[in-house]
Amino acid sequence: MASDGPFLVAAVTLMSATHMGYLARRVGWSRIALKIMPPVVTGPPEFERTFRAHQNCVEFYPIFLVVLWSCSTFFSELVAAVGGLVYMVTRQMYFNGYVKSTKKRLPGFILTLAVLFTLSLLASIGVLRGILHKYFHIHL
Repeated sequence: MASDGPFLVAAVTLMSATHMGYLARRVGWSRIALKIMPPVVTGPPEFERTFRAHQNCVEFYPIFLVVLWSCSTFFSELVAAVGGLVYMVTRQMYFNGYVKSTKKRLPGFILTLAVLFTLSLLASIGVLRGILHKYFHIHL
């Protein structure tokens, strides 16, 4: 086994997949509590907010994975791993807030965007630094 593999970011990726599974389970629990059988996706407001919160997390997940791994590969694995952990906390804040009220989702949503922006910016800096080094022999 290679000792220089991206173990931290791989661990965060696995944790995030588990977190997504937990959020999906929350939708299932809401279905059971409110007696809403699949494939129905409408019902009482508390179910629709839970369902929509999960869907939004699913929609953001590919973006998160791309910026997480890009930041890890081209900038810093440690920074990316910490950012990934913060992302999961902000997504949980978003989910919990949305389940209670649509307005309560905003703090978690804004923090999520901040984490994604930061990971994207750092990944872009790393990629630009690599391009400048490899193709233009400029070392920053």
